[in-house]
Amino acid sequence: MSFQLSSGAEEDEVLSAINTTPLVDVMLVLLIIFLITIPVVTHTAPVALPKETNQPRQAKLDNINLAVAADGEVYWNEQALASSDELLMRLQQVVQQAGTQQPEVQVRGDADAPYEFVGRVVRTCQQAGIDKVGFIVEPPPRG
Repeated sequence: MSFQLSSGAEEDEVLSAINTTPLVDVMLVLLIIFLITIPVVTHTAPVALPKETNQPRQAKLDNINLAVAADGEVYWNEQALASSDELLMRLQQVVQQAGTQQPEVQVRGDADAPYEFVGRVVRTCQQAGIDKVGFIVEPPPRG
């Protein structure tokens, strides 16, 4: 085994500068990619998007208010219904009595209720022939 001992003048110096050439290369590639893709994203069909409005509406007396509890129980106004068959029967009666001017069904679903329960109510409304089904939600906080 041999060792080479060199004097202090021939030693390699430690470089403390960072090589930025790969960083510049990556940044230029990203810049080119963004310059190519931005025009594709911005060129879409010109449409006028609606503005957000959140105005509380007064409930009409002939509206049907359905509430879906977290356990799946359905309430007509404040009266509990025994089954979805009873809901279907009552909705069909309302459709027959109303004729062409159907009332709107407003569904209030509990935040903890699985969507399956709310979906069953919507499906029952469709089976009864109800055209207008709306959802009542908590308004977003102002701020």
